[in-house]
Amino acid sequence: METEKTNEQSRRIIIFSAPSGSGKSTIINWLREEHPELCLYFSVSCTSRPPRGAEQDGVEYFFISPEEFRQRIAEGEFLEYEEVYPDRFYGTQKAQVERQLEEGHNVVFDVDVKGGCNIKEYYGPRALSIFIQPPSVEELRRRLVNRGTDTPEVIESRLAKAEYELTFASRFDHVVVNDDLAEAEARTYELVRQFLEP
Repeated sequence: METEKTNEQSRRIIIFSAPSGSGKSTIINWLREEHPELCLYFSVSCTSRPPRGAEQDGVEYFFISPEEFRQRIAEGEFLEYEEVYPDRFYGTQKAQVERQLEEGHNVVFDVDVKGGCNIKEYYGPRALSIFIQPPSVEELRRRLVNRGTDTPEVIESRLAKAEYELTFASRFDHVVVNDDLAEAEARTYELVRQFLEP
C-alpha cells in the first residue's frame, strides 16, 4: 500500500501554454513520441460540444451536455474550464487527473494561459509549468500566414490574443523561446527530464 502511495506521489503534472502558432503542440507531440520513458499522458478533458468524426467518449474527450457542464462547475469539479462560445465549454476535471496519476502517468496539459496558471496554483510544486514563446509577434504572424488555415481576420484576432497571452509568460516556471524548433525541443526535454527525476 505504501509503495502504491509513493508511486502516485511521484507522478507529476506538466503544463504547457502558448499563443497559437508558437509550436507548442509540435513540441509536446515530439516529447511523447521520442521520449516514451517520460510516461507523458494527456489529460482527458470534458467538453459540451458533440463528438466529431470518429471521436469516442472517454478517449478524445468526455462529452457531456452544457447543462451537465454547468452543474459540474457549480459543484467545483473542474481544475480549469472555459466557455469558448455560448454553451461550448471545455474543462479539466480534478477526479480524472487524480485517476491518471494513480495509474502511474505523468499528466500533460495543453491549455490556455489562465488554465495553466490555475492548474499550477492547485498542484504547486507537484506541477511544472512551461510557456512556449514565439521569437516575436511578427514571426508569429508569418507562421500563422504560412500555415494557410486561417482567414486574415482570424489571424489578426489570434495575434491580438497572443499579445495578451504573452503578458502571462512571467507567471510560468520556465519560458522556452521557439526560435529554432530542435533547440526548443531539446530545452523542453531537459526541463521535463530534470523535473521528473526522483
